[in-house]
Order: sequence, then C-alpha cells, then structure tokens
Amino acid sequence: MATRTHFVFLMHPKEFKQEKAGTGRLTHLCLANSEIQMGVEFDLNERVQELIADPGNLTMLVYPSAGARNLSKGDLHPADLGDRRLVVFLIDATWALAKKILRLSPSLQRLPRLMFTPSAPSRYVIKQQPVDGCLSTLEASHELLIALERSGLDQYPLPEQLLGLFARMQDYQLRCARDPARAGYRRSPYSAPADRVPPQGRTGARRTRLFNLADTPAPAPKE
Repeated sequence: MATRTHFVFLMHPKEFKQEKAGTGRLTHLCLANSEIQMGVEFDLNERVQELIADPGNLTMLVYPSAGARNLSKGDLHPADLGDRRLVVFLIDATWALAKKILRLSPSLQRLPRLMFTPSAPSRYVIKQQPVDGCLSTLEASHELLIALERSGLDQYPLPEQLLGLFARMQDYQLRCARDPARAGYRRSPYSAPADRVPPQGRTGARRTRLFNLADTPAPAPKE
C-alpha cells in the first residue's frame, strides 16, 4: 500500500530477533514507503541520522507526551509540511524498552512529537496490553494513517488491509494453541481483552507511572 508519509520502524534487537508475532514487521511488509532500522542507540545509526538531517524531511517521533501534536485534534496541517516529506519514527519494542531507546538516543528526544487519540481499544487477543490505550505497532500505524488522512496529510486507500492481516495472524496463533499435536503452545483459552483484569499492587502502580505518558513532559534534550 502506497503512502506519502515515510514510516520508519525503530526496532529493538529483542523485537527483531526473538518476537515471532512482531506486528512492526507485518506493518512494514504492508507499507511500500517504510523501512525497519534495528538498534538501541539510534544516534549511532547512520540512516536514522541521515533522515533527520535531510532538510527535505519533516521528521517526527510518534510518542504520546505533553507537547505532542495530536493528529486527532488537527494539530498538524499540510501547511506545516510545505514542500517537505513527512517522516514518522515509531519505536517498535515493549514500552519499557521504548523508554530505554529514547533515553539513549538524544537525537530522538529532540524531535517534535506526534500522537493520536485511538478510535478503539486494542484488538490484541493473544497478548495483554499493559494498560488501557496501549496498542500494538500495527494498530498504532493504522490509527496514525486514519488521522493523517483526516488531516489532509495522506491517503489511506486500504484501511482494512492492516487490521485484516492482524486478525489472520492471531487466528493462526489461536488455531495452533488449540492443536494438541503442537508442543509448546498454551493450552488454556485466551480471554477477551475487555474482560482482562489490569495488574494490581506494586506491578499496577509501576505500570501506571510508566504509562502515564500524556501528562509527562517530554525529556529535555541532552547536550
């Protein structure tokens, strides 16, 4: 699927090498104008730094925080781009590892930030999201494209493509889990995402602090 926006998935090595149901890789395979860059300290990544330094690009980091432009509220307009190409970086990792990547990459910290208001809760059946509002990389890309189209910044010609692939991937995993001949798969059924109980106690408190992103000021750039 062609898009005007260039998507760059900044993939943590654990996601790149170990995650078998990685939705960032699936999203990349669907979007012609996208690429994957693997790493942790992206100040050392020549390709990422090339994209940031190119005056023909408007590079933004998709990361919810205070001061981020909310596409769903019309905070970014075609006039903001001018003749530049919009390049969006999406960190593809667990939230804890995403914060580590950001901490170790001052050039990413300095980028203007972009966010959106999800139109639906996560559809992830085979994994539990840490808190409400968290989405997989594929779902986040879908929501971002919806918001970009509504803002007049891009076109989203096949909105069913990403979610359809997401559903088929999960259906396959569910069939494997139900197959007694397959060793290593879970044997208990998956509960519906809406029925899951969020973490309580110390774990719940820690995750609340970690994911209270929208009310947390963006980190100051490091010199």
